[in-house]
This record gives sequence, C-alpha cells and structure tokens, in this order.
Amino acid sequence: MRRDLSIFRHRRFALLFAARTSAVLGASIGPVALAFGILGLPSGTPTRLSIVLAAESIAILLTLLIGGVIADRLPRYQVMYASDGLSAVAWGTIGVMLLTRWAPIGVLAAVAVLAGAGTGLFWPAMTGVIPEVAPSAQLQAANGFLRLGENGSRILGVAIAGAMVALVGAGWAMLINAAGFAISALLLTRLRLPRTGTIEASNIIIDLREGWQEFTSRQWLWVVVAQFSILVGGLEAFYGVLGPVVAKRELSGAASWSIVLAGESIGMLVGVVIAIRIRPRRPILAGVLLTFPLALAPLLLGLGAPVLVVAAGALIGGLCVDIFAVLWETTMQRSVPEAALSRVSSYDALGSLLLGPVGVVVAGPLAGWLGTRHALLVVAASVVVPTALALLSPGVRNMRMPAVADGDGSSIGPFVADVTVVAPLPIASAVSGSAAGP
Repeated sequence: MRRDLSIFRHRRFALLFAARTSAVLGASIGPVALAFGILGLPSGTPTRLSIVLAAESIAILLTLLIGGVIADRLPRYQVMYASDGLSAVAWGTIGVMLLTRWAPIGVLAAVAVLAGAGTGLFWPAMTGVIPEVAPSAQLQAANGFLRLGENGSRILGVAIAGAMVALVGAGWAMLINAAGFAISALLLTRLRLPRTGTIEASNIIIDLREGWQEFTSRQWLWVVVAQFSILVGGLEAFYGVLGPVVAKRELSGAASWSIVLAGESIGMLVGVVIAIRIRPRRPILAGVLLTFPLALAPLLLGLGAPVLVVAAGALIGGLCVDIFAVLWETTMQRSVPEAALSRVSSYDALGSLLLGPVGVVVAGPLAGWLGTRHALLVVAASVVVPTALALLSPGVRNMRMPAVADGDGSSIGPFVADVTVVAPLPIASAVSGSAAGP
C-alpha cells in the first residue's frame, strides 16, 4: 500500500488528481442545479429540460471521435485544460441565464452543446494522459486513486447539491459547477507535458481509420465495447426511468430511491480499494465476469424485493463498477500504442455510450407495454445475455497483460496474482456518472 500511495510523490499525477477531483465535484452539483433551475423558470417544463439534456448528450457523442484525433496530435494536457475551460464557460453562462431568468430554450440548448463538446473532447485525452503522468508499474494504482477521488467528489457533490440549490439558488449552484471546471483547467495548465503522439496534421479520415484499425485488431476490446453498448442501454433505462418510476409508485418515493443510489455509491468506493490491490492474470476475463452482478439491482426490484435488499444488490453492482473500470483502463493503456491511445479510447467511449439514449427513450414505452416490473426483468437480461456472449470470445478469455518495467528497471508482470472469480463479487463510467466507458 505504501508503494501505491507513493504515486502522489509524482507532481504531475498529484496535479491531475486535484484537477479531476475539482471538476467532478462541480459536475456532480450541476445536474441538480440544471434540473431545478430550468424547471423553476416561468416557462420551465420537463420537455425543455429534456431538450437541453439531449443537446448535451448528442454533442458528447458527436465530438468523441474528433477528440481522439486531436488528443493524439497535440499535447494531451492542452486539450484537457482547453476542454475544461470550455465547460466552465458553458456552465457559467447557463448559471448567469438562470440568475437573470433570461433563458430562451434555443440559447440554453446551444450552450449545452458547447458543454457537451467540452466533455467529448476531454475524455479521449484523459485516458491517454494517465500513462504520461504515472510510472508504468504504478498505472493501476493511478487509475484506482483517480477513480477514488472522483467517486468521493461525486458523493459529496450529490449530497450537498440539493441543499445548495435550496440555500443559494440554482443559478449560483451552477456557477459553482463552472468554478470546479475552471479550477481544474488552471491546475491542468501546470502539467506542461510534451507532445507524445506521432501523427501529424493530416487527413482526419485517415487518422480515424488508423484508430479504427487499432481498435478492431484487438478482439477483447471491441467485444467488450459491444457488450457494454447493450448493457449501458439497459442500465440507463433502469437508473434514468424505470427505477425512479417504481420508487415513486410503489415504494416511498425519492427516499427509497436514494437508499438504492447510496448503496451503489458505497460499493463504488469499496470497489476502488479492491481494484488498486488485485492483479488477475487475465484482467479482461475477470472484468467481464464481474459485470454479471450489475443485473442484481434491476432484477431484485423487478421481483419486488424490499428496498434494503435492492440497495444491497446495487452495492454489489457499484463495487463491480470500479473493479472492472480500473482493470479495463489499465489493460487498454498498457496494450494500445500510446500514439493511438486517445483515438482508440474515443471508439471505446462512443461504442459504449451509443445505446444509452436509446435505453432512456424506450424505457417508458416498454414499461407501458410489459408493465414496469417486467421491463426491469428485461433490463436484467440486457446485462446477463451480452455478458454471457462476450465470454464466448477467445480474446476475452485468453487476454493477458504484457510485462512492464518496474521502477528499478526489472521486468514485471503487472497482473501476477492468480485471482479466480467464481462468484459475483461495473456499470460503465457512463452509467455511474462519468462520460467514458466501459
């Protein structure tokens, strides 16, 4: 553990950790402030809120691939602080609009597009910059501690968001969101990393095709992304629509749903601690097996289990979120050439998030057709079936991590302990609150 904690002695990693903690704290306040701010306007309606959220989501999807190309061409830290700066300006503008009560829907949607573009440009660069600020032998610890800081900030942000909106108003809360991104941008400017990408300014289509070839040449990578595309669609339907509907109609409303979400959050914190320490020989196989428990919460709710039992299922699922995520990110960072890492990451994120909006859209009609509880069983199947199919892939079952150089120059295998997963111990980052996945 002391060796893992020594990662904070590296100035650049400490700066990245502080920047991400600041940005995620603000971003966790933002959704609550945005929802109550828009709904509190004289012309505020759920439809207007949906338009703004859809504009942001579409912008993320449309900018991910170009973000990968840019991050493989330029110093990645520059792309990151420019993206966070763009997000700060966008959310700050919305905060001012909410304060002044001048918020035409077209302007709100346009500014939300800028905020989404900031996110879409940021994440491919973020995946690629971690190996630049952390020694290779401590890469898994770096991914774990970054996620630990993000999870802690997310829990704190969600906990104080409602009170902040009530005390100072949605507009000021949104400005605090913007301030989190602005602080992150300022910290990232101090990284001063050299450009590590080898591609020059050329045809973007050629750059994208080269990234696609790197992505598709690894069976384990595209198979798991395809698995998560379906899985995330189902879980977005659960967390975004079906779960809250059941909680409101049949349980005690927001209080019951908060217990379920709290269980997931606790599991995520515990999962990071486990993920930092384990070293399975076959990390992708272990990670895929750990996605089966993500079906527990929707399955238990669909079967009418008590709230605390559903929360326990969500806790197990949250624990698996971050174990999978840390294993996945570390494996990709060590297996994909650094010069193409951001482009490959952009294909990973795009594929994983692609069906998320579809899941939200079809959740309502599906509940009306089958009934809400039967729709929840469909969600559970959307986790179990693609996960089982992914295990049929030899690339998933057999992928082993290449050896890396330890700090003293000796060669070590980063996944040396033989961890056998025989029972359920992530949802993708997209489902647990970040934009990248799986």
